Amino acid sequence: MTRRVLVVRLDATGDVLLAGPAVRAVAAAPDTEVSLLCGPGGAAAGRLLPGARRVLEWASPWIVNPAPPASPEHVERAVTMLAAHAFDEAVVLTSFHQSPLPTALLLRLAGVRRITGASVDYPGSLLDVRLRPGDGPGDDLPEDLPETERALAIAAAAGFRLPAGDDGRLAVRRSPGVGALLGPLARRRYVVLHPGAAVPARRWPAEHHRRTAALLDEAGLPVVVTGGPGERELTAAVADGRAVDLGGRTDLAQLSGVLAGAAALVAGNTGAAHLAAAVGTPVVSLFAPVVRAVRWRPYRVPQVLLGDQDAPCRDTRARDCPVPGHPCLSRVPPEEVVSAVRRLLPPAAPSVPVRVPASVRAPKEGPS
Repeated sequence: MTRRVLVVRLDATGDVLLAGPAVRAVAAAPDTEVSLLCGPGGAAAGRLLPGARRVLEWASPWIVNPAPPASPEHVERAVTMLAAHAFDEAVVLTSFHQSPLPTALLLRLAGVRRITGASVDYPGSLLDVRLRPGDGPGDDLPEDLPETERALAIAAAAGFRLPAGDDGRLAVRRSPGVGALLGPLARRRYVVLHPGAAVPARRWPAEHHRRTAALLDEAGLPVVVTGGPGERELTAAVADGRAVDLGGRTDLAQLSGVLAGAAALVAGNTGAAHLAAAVGTPVVSLFAPVVRAVRWRPYRVPQVLLGDQDAPCRDTRARDCPVPGHPCLSRVPPEEVVSAVRRLLPPAAPSVPVRVPASVRAPKEGPS
């Protein structure tokens, strides 16, 4: 009989992509059907992950920003949706600062019999398998693990491990062709600049991106600028008539195709950096230390990490930089970024394909 397992990651694009290896670990178990529960910002990424048969979407009042009201009607919608799928088990994936317990309560109300999560708080009857995060005696989940390895540890506690032949890197399903978007550039070596980020504290100044695009163009390296529908003004300013401007012209799957063909990506700590890692593209990571790089830097892909990791904003988790002038990133000059790009260019750092077992590579799609 097929075991129905729900993997929960309620955050944004990058967080869901980082959970991909854990999803594959669950999907590799015999006679197991995997569904994903994601927030609105992560559902598109969930649909790219090998191993997930369906993606369910719900806006969590304790994760989404701005948060929806925690009304009885909103909560009941989640419970009804989850109950309709009659899940046997759930694996709740969270970052170090998040609790799985609100989600576990919904899962219990929906009739899920076995729930695994990592919680510093007493879980009562909400968790059947509990990992204790921390670095002290009795703790079993170190705080400073990369997010992907934290998710794999939670899945392993539930009894799910990656199969032989799966190297544990990030991966997405096959990227679509993007020749129509790139034109003749599709046959050349190009660099992608992704200047936007949902969190302002993680953005490198737009003028620095524009200058970098100009310097790369002058060096004979074509540039493609990417961004979401709300970032068209930003991407146009960065492209400045020199680069190919794809702002607002790609969905997430198409963006994966653009990144898969790139020699390197220049981006902040945002979903595009993790998508590049999932397709094996090197990353120049302009990383603001408001969160720790050891947890959220691009996972197991060639990279150069730039930004003052000991700046006063370190570990604040601030959405807006608390230091005037945003010095941790603004003091990184475009010339340093161009130098970093050169260090990552093939053949010095070729893309490494991810080995994902055929059994979880492209499962049959179900309703979402």
